Amino acid sequence: MKSIFRIITEMLFLSFFMVFQFFPPRVIAVSEDSTSDSPKAQKLYWFIPDGVRAEPDLFKIFEWAREGKLPNIKKMMDNGSYGYCIPVFPSHTPINFATLLTGSYPKTHGVADGPMHIEGRPLDKVAIGGFSSTAKKVPPIWINLEKSGKKVVLLSIPGSTPPELDEGITIRGRWGGWGADFHALNFQSERDLSERKKQGRSVRLFYFGPELTMYVDAKPAEGWNNIPASFSQPLEAKMKGWGTDIFAYIYDSVDDNKVDYNRIAFSLDKKNVIADLAQGQWSQWNPIQLKWGELDVNSDFKIKIIKLKKDELDDKVFFRVRYFYNNLNKYITKPPEVSDELVNNAGPMVDFADNFPAQLIYYPEDKETFKEEADMSFEWHTKAAKFILEKYRPDVFIQDIYTPNQMLSSRWWLGSIDPASKRYEMVDNDQRKDLWNEVLNMYKRLDDILGEYLKKADENTLIVLSSDHGMSPLNRLVHLNSLFAKEGLLKFTINEKTGEPVIDWENSKVIYLNMYNIYISPKGLAGKWTRASGAEYEELRNRVIKMLNNLEDEDGKKPVAAVVKWEDARKFYDLPTDRVGDLTVANKEGFGWNEEVNSGLTVFETPLITGYKQGILPNDTKAVWTPFVIMGPGVKKNYELKNPIKMVDQYPTIMQLMGMKIPDFVEGQKLEEIYEEKK
Repeated sequence: MKSIFRIITEMLFLSFFMVFQFFPPRVIAVSEDSTSDSPKAQKLYWFIPDGVRAEPDLFKIFEWAREGKLPNIKKMMDNGSYGYCIPVFPSHTPINFATLLTGSYPKTHGVADGPMHIEGRPLDKVAIGGFSSTAKKVPPIWINLEKSGKKVVLLSIPGSTPPELDEGITIRGRWGGWGADFHALNFQSERDLSERKKQGRSVRLFYFGPELTMYVDAKPAEGWNNIPASFSQPLEAKMKGWGTDIFAYIYDSVDDNKVDYNRIAFSLDKKNVIADLAQGQWSQWNPIQLKWGELDVNSDFKIKIIKLKKDELDDKVFFRVRYFYNNLNKYITKPPEVSDELVNNAGPMVDFADNFPAQLIYYPEDKETFKEEADMSFEWHTKAAKFILEKYRPDVFIQDIYTPNQMLSSRWWLGSIDPASKRYEMVDNDQRKDLWNEVLNMYKRLDDILGEYLKKADENTLIVLSSDHGMSPLNRLVHLNSLFAKEGLLKFTINEKTGEPVIDWENSKVIYLNMYNIYISPKGLAGKWTRASGAEYEELRNRVIKMLNNLEDEDGKKPVAAVVKWEDARKFYDLPTDRVGDLTVANKEGFGWNEEVNSGLTVFETPLITGYKQGILPNDTKAVWTPFVIMGPGVKKNYELKNPIKMVDQYPTIMQLMGMKIPDFVEGQKLEEIYEEKK
């Protein structure tokens, strides 16, 4: 016979089976302290524009909203919670995007810089690109959300390419090393190449990529058909961009017995003119076929004549021409057909203004071109957000636009509106008022994009505004490699044609590489880099530390905020020790490190750009603070955070509000302060 214990056990099992058969449990992936009766968001619209400064003293974004200047942010404040956020060191885009989107510090997610170097790889090449999705050691939020059944769309998000989504949509993740990515190009009169030599590597994308400004010569025009009449000897220049030649016919349209080149006609074949422009004019979008490696890529481009006049040095012509290429094509979206759908509905993509390093900073006319590109980028992103939310109806939409960073780091604005800048007094109050209006207009355009989110959101949607870092005034660039060269620790020559430095790695013992790393080896830095050790290494490393701490400019100001050895980088900066240099060096506000070295070994320089953020210790200045605004189910309404939050705290807070399990690698804390009190 069965024992009483066994009979009871079988009856309990049968009872549980019947309950589960007819009343199956509702599975909810939630954090341990979540409760089933609290509201959970089903959708997430997350806007993360790059380089948006927000703090209570100067960039008073919440005060602007209360004044009615930013109505959509005001609506989010009234219906949600808001405050300020402090980024992680070194306040650079790839690091802080990875931090936002994983809820972990660089020591855990692994993204320590844009260009990263590791042992076993030469220092003259980037070993790991921080903008690539492959750089992260832990999965970002979109992977977890897609696995939970959410339909995800990512637009211009650093770290999203090569695409990680299986079912979702990925659109041009910036600088991820994936897809045919055509950057805007400048073409300028060659003259004596003095400008080219002065710029050195700063004409290249991120200093080591393709050239962004090219210097070409003009010669007498030949072989043209169906062209306008010229009252001076017409000239021509061949402008080769992304594998395709475009011919420029430079002519004088005014019969006044003067040599006065005032227009340029552009053609792909010297027969059919696709644009005929004067200084300051843009063409329409024109179809073009470009080359990306072996690929022929159908695209679009438009042309702007930034500057055109008789050269001041002689009777030749001076020209500066901008080609802006459609940032979308089927090779840079997944799935590919999204490219045509977006172009047909939002137009050819203008992702952001200018480039990095900045190219629209050298002539007064560059400023207007920047503003026009900025307007085009905001117009496109606003249209794209509207189309994506209407057409694809995503559960999760995460969008970035890089233009705010470009504006606040450019030559034309921050230095004149922030009293902390040495260049603040170089404009009068009326000029400063105009500059502030232009900056405020940029914030209004961000607000417009949020307006599209609010139109499409329902009661189950969580809407979040964040940014990766703010922007601090830049007074002086510090060329650390010039310092090391002066001390005989770095050897180089200068390319006479381009002005670019050529490093002698074998005979160099110390070098600074972006954004905050110094590499040291007493036996030279050539070949595959391996971290040195021993007494000689420690002696040299301590010598460099002393050199850095003693460094000061002409005014007696020291640029170094802190120098940390690689083995302490995890402890002091939360950085991964396998992806940093032998020393990590942080700079004080007002200063910024620069890789470039010149024959004059100039250490301190006043740059054209006036904004900077890399390498600044985030706790040392409010200038790098960012906004954090969140509204939706479970969020307190009209609530201002008591203190600035940490960037790692946003991810777990969002996951909690969506009823999702927070992964074990997350190091941020849920912002219990903003959770709506249970009734």
